Amino acid sequence: MAKASFRTKSKEKDEIPKADLSWTNIKKSFYLFSYLEKEKWKFFSGMLFLLGTAIVGLVFPLVSGKMIGYFGETHLSNEEMRTQLFNIGKILLIILILQGFFSFMRVYFFAQVTESILKKLRDDAFSKIIRMPMDFFYNNQSAELSSRMATDINVISDAFTVNIAEFIRQSIIAVGGTILLFYYTSWEIIKWFLLMIPLLIIITIIFGKKIRDFSRQFQNYIAESNTIVGEAFTGILNVKSFTNEPYEIIRYTEKTNIIKKQGIKYGILRGIFFAFIISVIFGTVFFILWKMLLLKNDGIITAEQFGKFMMLALFVAGSLGGLPEQIASIQRALGANDRLLNLLHQPIETIEIKALKEYTLPRVLKGNIEFHHVSFAYPSRKVFQVLNNVSFKIEAGQQIALVGSSGSGKSTIAQLLLRFYEPDNGSLFVDGKNYSEYDLTFYRQHIAIVPQDVMLFGGSIYDNILYGNIKATKEEIIEAAKRANAFHFIMQFPQQFDTIVGDRGIQLSGGQRQRIAIARALLRNPSILILDEATSNLDAESEKLVQEALEELMKNRTSIIIAHRLSTIRNAHNIIVVQHGKIVQQGTYDELMKDTSGFFYTLNKLQIEPKGILI
Repeated sequence: MAKASFRTKSKEKDEIPKADLSWTNIKKSFYLFSYLEKEKWKFFSGMLFLLGTAIVGLVFPLVSGKMIGYFGETHLSNEEMRTQLFNIGKILLIILILQGFFSFMRVYFFAQVTESILKKLRDDAFSKIIRMPMDFFYNNQSAELSSRMATDINVISDAFTVNIAEFIRQSIIAVGGTILLFYYTSWEIIKWFLLMIPLLIIITIIFGKKIRDFSRQFQNYIAESNTIVGEAFTGILNVKSFTNEPYEIIRYTEKTNIIKKQGIKYGILRGIFFAFIISVIFGTVFFILWKMLLLKNDGIITAEQFGKFMMLALFVAGSLGGLPEQIASIQRALGANDRLLNLLHQPIETIEIKALKEYTLPRVLKGNIEFHHVSFAYPSRKVFQVLNNVSFKIEAGQQIALVGSSGSGKSTIAQLLLRFYEPDNGSLFVDGKNYSEYDLTFYRQHIAIVPQDVMLFGGSIYDNILYGNIKATKEEIIEAAKRANAFHFIMQFPQQFDTIVGDRGIQLSGGQRQRIAIARALLRNPSILILDEATSNLDAESEKLVQEALEELMKNRTSIIIAHRLSTIRNAHNIIVVQHGKIVQQGTYDELMKDTSGFFYTLNKLQIEPKGILI
């Protein structure tokens, strides 16, 4: 079916925007805990073990610092020194065992919490997105949506599994360690630590941000080159048929040249950063160490104070240095959460989600259709009126054809009938009742469509036919294949019904795909059938087989044929000629051909003449 309203947004950057670390944004993420239900105790257990790792992490530098202090002690005998070191070693061993146990239990509980949340979040996201109205999918690329789902949820997963826990742990160590530094060491040491370390951390954060921004730009160039590769491989038929391999190579090479230059600049920037880390930060650490040795030599501090300060300072500096990355990751998670919420809060269709065991296809509607003064413009193009005061009736079981030049509104009529959109003005009645009053799931179960461009799923032939009625038996599927003239070619494959059709059905010919689609529609047993000239792109032999299958499919059901080749609609009960969103003619094929001044006659003449233009 021609997609009159297809358009795509400009491609969004893959980089997830960071959200401010504000209480409002944090509060937005609290809905995730509702997915835990009865498993909330696991989250609090994980937090308890997280607190344990942080406390143990503060005890370790004190004990190990005390051990370092023995290097300066001279009043102890060898035996006393050995006994003291063994005692400290035992304590450190217990601390390490506790740290390992607490860390494992923390990860164990948080992993369960995270996976429980993500499982339900993925299910909810997919369930919501798949029920979005068609206009949403016309305005969002499917690849982008699937990527957004995967990327955003993975970022949230990382935040719950690693970043939040590490942020809390490192914050406790940084704050607690700083307090212990004041408690255990003298002001002569603390003042140098407070003067130099925070300044270096700020410089490191600023430098790191610049590197991240450069990295983001670098990744964007790589993503653009990957887009060229993806487009070239997806459209390889066009590339080769137009002999545009050199053009694609040039396009890709130009982009890789930019990537090379950007990569070199990125490498230089990282080199400067590493040089700064090695020279300045390590220089600062050794300056403080030198200053402390002087103080120790002057008797201002003891060897034990020296050891505790060194260990605490290393732990505090390491925690402070790691906080910016954890904060940035949490901000990305909040940004991803915000994007996901915006996606999930969009209006959805009222599709009833039933368990498979309750799935039925009752054929209740007869298929009487009436368009009553219908006018419509697509939401994305409100200024352009696609249908203007369209009225016609179709009796149940009739075959009618929609004819007109490209963009006249034929496909829009079909989309309105499928309730992909609602009319702006006028009404659409099915079996004498306004079709918007029917339950949407119930209503669409009575409609099937066989498009001109058939898209099969990448599974087996059996699964693709089964899609018409997922509760059908194997015997019903075989019968549908026979009625669709598909059984013979299916049985010629080595795997028969288990044959994999490939991506979008690429392993099958056009005629074979069409007959699989017809078998799928037959299995659905619809009251209303929409055909988008299913034979226009087929060879003569395939067209004959498909046409026979279509005639079988159209028996005893209301059929609407969007016709491109007028020779295929000679037997239609009524032909509706649409031009510029209005009905300009109606009648049988013979009646319309008698009107030599009419638009239908002109279209037919153009198709029959050797130099005619197919519409």
